[in-house]
Amino acid sequence: MTRMVTIGAAQTGPIQRSDTRAEVVERLIALLRQGAEAGCDLVVFPELTLTTFFPRWFVEDRAEFDHFFETEMPGPETQPLFDEAVRLQVGFHLGYAELTPDGHHYNTAILVEPNGQIVARYRKVHLPGHEAHEPWRAFQHLERYYFEAGPSFDVHRAFGGLMGMAICNDRRWPETYRVLGLQGCEMALIGYNTPTHYAPDPSQDRLQGFHNHLVLQSGAYQNGMWVVGVAKAGEEEGCHLLGESAIIAPSGEIMAVCATDGDELVVAECDLDLCANYKETLFDFDRYRRPEVYRRITEQTGVEIPAHLRDPKETS
Repeated sequence: MTRMVTIGAAQTGPIQRSDTRAEVVERLIALLRQGAEAGCDLVVFPELTLTTFFPRWFVEDRAEFDHFFETEMPGPETQPLFDEAVRLQVGFHLGYAELTPDGHHYNTAILVEPNGQIVARYRKVHLPGHEAHEPWRAFQHLERYYFEAGPSFDVHRAFGGLMGMAICNDRRWPETYRVLGLQGCEMALIGYNTPTHYAPDPSQDRLQGFHNHLVLQSGAYQNGMWVVGVAKAGEEEGCHLLGESAIIAPSGEIMAVCATDGDELVVAECDLDLCANYKETLFDFDRYRRPEVYRRITEQTGVEIPAHLRDPKETS
């Protein structure tokens, strides 16, 4: 008997600075209802779903932006989403900015079961962008200024399988999927807010959609897992965000993909037992992996050219 879970990738269109939490939550509830009508067990929302992508602006006093963070989950403004999920008996994944009671700031995602209970919380590990004010940019990417890095990638038993989470830039790093895969992950849920313009190297702009699907598909295939990548898309405060949210099978094939830059739901029936086709054959980790030759992956961060290969000009 196969283990089927029906997934809804609930892409949102842009969220402007003037949009209220209540307005955003109403949009999410509408998508959740669409998911319920389509038979979804789980609806996946994007990174920082509740607000505009505020790290595109610099303020000297970071506390001025604390109003973009959630201090409790659910809170008064997000409780209606939880209530509707319980009524519909549909679970959801939600990305948001988290301010903890002891003052820590994280880019966070939660996994909520159909009974409204939070089964898992993840805090973004790979923070992209820059730490200091760079006014030369058309817009900034100050995640490293506003957020602290999360501690780990974990797997949780929910929705009939082993579920993992990651956020945006995490999806570009093969270590993300491999650490989840080594814990038996069968489905990775990944929200993102990705500008189509990359200021440090604009030559990559035309490749944003290609690179997005490339990393999602390779992560799925090389680790025998389903991957659900969900965007906040469209023209947001003068910055165009990539859409192309997708549900990807363990084969690396795209099973569903969004076609617009707005609020849109695509659905796929995901057989978790298909993961074994890859976890027990080509990517049988226990049989084929050679951790003893991978030590550089955990022992260094930046590139270190072996001494005997270095350019003499660099060592003189």
